[in-house]
Amino acid sequence: MTESDGKPHQGSAGSDGEPVYADRVYRSIPGVISGVLLLAVAGWLIADAALNGTGKTPYVSLAAVPVFAFPVIAYTLRPAVRVNDRRLVVRNPLRTITAPWASVDALRAGYSVELLAGGNKYQVWAVPVSLRQRKRANRIQQRGGPEQHASRLGAAFGRPTPSVVEGAPDPNRAWSDQVVAILQDTADRNAGNPAAAGPVVVRWCWWIIAPTLLGLAALIVAIAV
Repeated sequence: MTESDGKPHQGSAGSDGEPVYADRVYRSIPGVISGVLLLAVAGWLIADAALNGTGKTPYVSLAAVPVFAFPVIAYTLRPAVRVNDRRLVVRNPLRTITAPWASVDALRAGYSVELLAGGNKYQVWAVPVSLRQRKRANRIQQRGGPEQHASRLGAAFGRPTPSVVEGAPDPNRAWSDQVVAILQDTADRNAGNPAAAGPVVVRWCWWIIAPTLLGLAALIVAIAV
């Protein structure tokens, strides 16, 4: 599934008179939901320990907040892929990779989605590969596709057909494979665009790393004292 509907939405005109489109954003909705649930449960437990705990318990529970919250945010809510006609931005848990299309060598989906750009390989956390979903999509394709079997498989047996990503060349494939196909097609289409040239830029996400390390130090002190 995607955060947006997969369509580039038109905005105001740019400096060259051409319309400016918002980035297309792809991310794992189940990952976001699991992150929200984890934060909600942890918040309830920590609040209960801080308000009702005795001795060192309130201090230890409060010190544990950044140690737990920031990694959960990093690995569930933060990952996303942003795409426009100039560049691909991969937001991983601890790093953000900005790759102009001219620097992208390939995107591939095996057991995980990988971006090959600037002579390096990067994992794409926002597009997890589900082997089960891929096998189910292959079975549906062999049986004639979801158009012919949606009612029989979906309504009668409750088996969902693959999620369709807007703009995917083959909507019968697994969600991750559809997204990779779109990204690869976009890379091929914009590789010769002068506006899509430039080096790959990698930035560390210090607003995740620094509070987590500080919280870990505070947690150790709270437990030891």
